Amino acid sequence: MGLYPTGLGSRFWLLIGAIFLGFLGIGTVLPALAPHVRHDLGGSDQTIGFVIGVFSFVALASRFVSGPLADRRGRKTAFLTGLLSCAFAGAVYLLPLGIAGIYLARMLQGFGEACLYTGAAAWAVEVAGIHRSGQALGLVSSGIWGGISAGPVVGQWLGSFERAALMQTIAALLAAAVLTRVGEEYEPSVHPPRRRWIPASIFAPGLAIGFVNVQYPVVAGFLILHLSRYGKAGPAAFSAYALLILLSRFFLGGLPDRFHPAITYYGGLVAMAAGLIVIAAGPSPVVAVAAAAALGFGLSFPWASVASTVMRQTPAGERGSALGVLTAFYDLFVGISSFAAGAVATRFGYPAVFLTAAGALGAAAIAGRFVFAAGPNDPTTLLFENDFKTKSMTAD
Repeated sequence: MGLYPTGLGSRFWLLIGAIFLGFLGIGTVLPALAPHVRHDLGGSDQTIGFVIGVFSFVALASRFVSGPLADRRGRKTAFLTGLLSCAFAGAVYLLPLGIAGIYLARMLQGFGEACLYTGAAAWAVEVAGIHRSGQALGLVSSGIWGGISAGPVVGQWLGSFERAALMQTIAALLAAAVLTRVGEEYEPSVHPPRRRWIPASIFAPGLAIGFVNVQYPVVAGFLILHLSRYGKAGPAAFSAYALLILLSRFFLGGLPDRFHPAITYYGGLVAMAAGLIVIAAGPSPVVAVAAAAALGFGLSFPWASVASTVMRQTPAGERGSALGVLTAFYDLFVGISSFAAGAVATRFGYPAVFLTAAGALGAAAIAGRFVFAAGPNDPTTLLFENDFKTKSMTAD
């Protein structure tokens, strides 16, 4: 298996295309949403904050619904539910309901995103094969980042909020049409077992994912502001950060399948820590761009490393729920760290924010110790032992 994503089949790439379209629609509305609320509907700045934030809270709560839905009704059902909810949200934006309509649409969007991602990720892993779960999850992330990145460009080109909302509906319906051409092999259990909302086995992976992503609101909120004091490298640094995430997940997403995921996980943490510490030091523009690129490169690996390990250790009938809970940890930590980063920046300054994010990686390293502390019968250990034996026999 090479680094370039080959041999995955047309079904897999149709899934990635549908993911891209779904998140393209979500991203298209974003740049026009705040101006529409403020200028067209007469909302306050506080209203804009609530409108933006309600999406995250609904998405977080919906993770605990989308996972069981994917396990009990099928990955395709969860994926389609998410797309149709996003399509309906686009239509609600166009109705003359005022601010209430915007809230309703954002709630539908949050629920839709949760179902879309959980169904898509679990389905992609099974289509690619559990032995390529790291690569599958990396490519799913590439589809998401690609759609979210291209969406605002499309929204600006369309020129109005109404056209952007219509585009969200069209993109979601096109994605649903694509899914009708993709067959699903997963068969839900007739009598699914009852299980806890948050299985004990997910706590360590969830904490690992959460602490890794403390850096995200730091970069999104303060990278450009911080670097503006040391030149004008902020926009270029942020672009390098985003571009390295997209390219690394696309071309190198299979590394957690080729090597033990603990290696790629901790390697990613080292690159991230180095990038954050260098950025905190207030470097020259060239060094700042390189540090941001290192941060983005490092961030490309922890999610796939942890999630692929969880997928290998989780029965097929529980993988959707496991992914939903993992993503809920991400949402929770990003939300909390958004508020914490603002408080730290106000009290201690911008460099302290980046050092705090680097410190969170220490907690992620400790949590990772429990994620990858495999026994002799652990599925991940057995997978890589069998892979090593196969390679040895082939060499002989």
